[in-house]
Amino acid sequence: MTTSFSNPNAIILLGYMGSGKSTVGKLLALRKGVVFEDLDDVIAQAQGTSIPDLFVSHGAKSFRELEHNALKNCLADTSKKVISLGGGAPCYFDNMKLINATTSHVFYLKASPKILAQRLFPEKDGRPLIAHTSSESELREFAAKHLFERQNFYMDAHHTISVDHKSIEDVVEEIVNLL
Repeated sequence: MTTSFSNPNAIILLGYMGSGKSTVGKLLALRKGVVFEDLDDVIAQAQGTSIPDLFVSHGAKSFRELEHNALKNCLADTSKKVISLGGGAPCYFDNMKLINATTSHVFYLKASPKILAQRLFPEKDGRPLIAHTSSESELREFAAKHLFERQNFYMDAHHTISVDHKSIEDVVEEIVNLL
């Protein structure tokens, strides 16, 4: 895919919600001395509301369009930075091709459904996609199904980092060693 911009200094983190993209991204940016951008925060700030409220008020399709445009804007800015994507961002439009055409530093933070359910269940009410789940077991099954649907996009990342049973510092160190 040909793009009108390229940012070989961008580091992009993707993966399912709860995989640690924002937490790892903040520490990685600090360690590298660069800016950190969370795509969901960029969207929420631009729209003046939260991501859950955007889903409710605009619907998933409109949110994905906002997300696509915000992603293009973030990638077009050629400053050195770490960008954390929302879990679904790579899976819509031509986002994954655009991401890979922009930089070779694309990392999939891979977490198992069990770990994701443990991390996400306590905060499920603030996440529209999983708010309907009533138990950690149900959330684990939902995450497993969703991961299966998204796996092909996630696996297109240049690097896959398993985050299960690793500290944030260990994940950051693994990424730094691959840069």
